[in-house]
Amino acid sequence: MTTESVPLRPVGHLVGGRGEMYEDDWHDVRSVIRLDGESFTASAVLGLEHFSHLEVVFLFDRIAPAAVHSEPRPPRGNPQAAPVGIFAHRGPYRPNRLGVSRCRLLAVDGLDLHVADLDALSGSPILDVKPYLAEFAPRTPVTQPAWATELMSRYY
Repeated sequence: MTTESVPLRPVGHLVGGRGEMYEDDWHDVRSVIRLDGESFTASAVLGLEHFSHLEVVFLFDRIAPAAVHSEPRPPRGNPQAAPVGIFAHRGPYRPNRLGVSRCRLLAVDGLDLHVADLDALSGSPILDVKPYLAEFAPRTPVTQPAWATELMSRYY
């Protein structure tokens, strides 16, 4: 196994939506994924308008790398919750500060992808965009601990 770095270059940036982080109520937050016009032409999104949802990989760029710690901690800092490991969280304090989210695609306008429900902040670097395909949903029932269900009850 190698420990080489993997250079990434944003494919675009998020415009609009929220400028500050807070955990809940992301439903219907609208923003625009503005793809890099120097790297892409409209042909890069040809056919994307036929999809209802996207998967988006973005950088939690407002989290300082020094703020990321890998030891177990309670979800969302809740002192009543039992600590869980870094890979049992979906929050921004991740080793590579990567966010992965699904959102609704509202419209494609040139290199602007109008979306809703994307839990990234305005200005966030967008690292990749993929159409969401129903076949990528789990084939077996999804299970999760009760604390996760409770935390996510107000997220979208």
